[in-house]
Amino acid sequence: MAIEKVLIANRGEIALRIHRACHEMGIKTVAVHSTADTDAMHVRLADEAVCIGPPPAADSYLNIPAIISAAEISHADAIHPGYGFLSENARFAEIVESHNIIWIGPKPEHIRTMGDKIEAKTTAAKLGLPLVPGSAGPVETFAEAKQVAETTGYPLIVKAASGGGGRGMKVVTAESQLEAQMAQARSEAKSAFGDDTVYIEKYLGDPRHIEFQVFGDGKGNAIHLGERDCSLQRRHQKVLEEAPSPVVTPEERERMGGIVARAMADMGYRGAGTIEFLWENGEFYFIEMNTRLQVEHPVTEAITGLDLVREQIRIADGHGLTLRQQDVNFRGHSIECRINAEDPWTFAPSPGLVKQYHAPGGMNVRVDSGLYAGYRVPPYYDSMIAKLIVYGTTRQGAIRRLRRALEEFVIEGMKTTIPLHQKLIDDPEFQAGDYTIKWLEEWLGREGK
Repeated sequence: MAIEKVLIANRGEIALRIHRACHEMGIKTVAVHSTADTDAMHVRLADEAVCIGPPPAADSYLNIPAIISAAEISHADAIHPGYGFLSENARFAEIVESHNIIWIGPKPEHIRTMGDKIEAKTTAAKLGLPLVPGSAGPVETFAEAKQVAETTGYPLIVKAASGGGGRGMKVVTAESQLEAQMAQARSEAKSAFGDDTVYIEKYLGDPRHIEFQVFGDGKGNAIHLGERDCSLQRRHQKVLEEAPSPVVTPEERERMGGIVARAMADMGYRGAGTIEFLWENGEFYFIEMNTRLQVEHPVTEAITGLDLVREQIRIADGHGLTLRQQDVNFRGHSIECRINAEDPWTFAPSPGLVKQYHAPGGMNVRVDSGLYAGYRVPPYYDSMIAKLIVYGTTRQGAIRRLRRALEEFVIEGMKTTIPLHQKLIDDPEFQAGDYTIKWLEEWLGREGK
């Protein structure tokens, strides 16, 4: 059956992004929203809107019964979860499918497998993806941890199996610290995720964070769409992303891309996914897989010309992949800046009323944002309010275009991270592409901020 109406189980710029793709495909949209988002742009533009609860996400955007009810009363054929919220909740995906609603995402069993970091590593190993040396599974005792450490050597990192965002992660530089740091990681993991399971990996000194975009049709066919460099991070949160990576050679791209595409084909993977690696000295090490659309997907769209949301919807509707691997052509360079409603140097949240708003324009400049003058940014959700994406035929050309676009970008009424990006892209090391996952925090320290 052809999808005719999609319920968008999300908010903000990604909800608007999905709405636009649907309308370009002739598909009607249903926006669900909390009472805090009544005036949001995606709610205004959608064909129908259903309020699903009060501002706290637990009572609205994470409220599965309310979302299913909204889909049923609006007669939606399909649900697109966007990213964040319920996008990687396997139980939600199962519930959606049990109500005969199309889930625009991977198979629930793949979401579940890749959502458990230990099971994900085990699966990745079976699929032939290169792993960071470490424990084969959970580490439960100090004696086990010591045994693993003898193989991996120090420094090593203790990680929460259900972790994310840097919580439940402890770097250990010597055996004398191991027992205490392991106990602390367990405690943090228990309070943050309700699960104190931990595992151990070799701690890579100064790697880059490089991820490959993959797509599968769920029937044993899969392609990769190249890599993105997401190494510019603060407290494990991405700040700026670019594609292709300044350090990955065409030969490495073809080799690693081939490995990840074959792995997804063997898995029978369906829809969009991202396989994340740490990269150091020309070697890739699998860290995790995200079974959803990524915030930074527009840079991949810019260098491949493929609409990733449209592709997600087509695959969910039972169609095959639009492209074969040999049809994927990488051209030029793209950079994305995440614009947050935050103080650009202290990163304190700064929600509030948008008094003036002017988005930059011109050739190969894209802004994904739900902002408009008179809109009040609510304090309840993630602070990202816009994404600025530019494309250039070369990396230097993309940086010049980005500089110009940032100068044009006007958001008045709150503090934003636009000044941070303006200073960042003028740094000689950034311009040379010479950075790692530690670089941005060191740069912020050097700048005296």
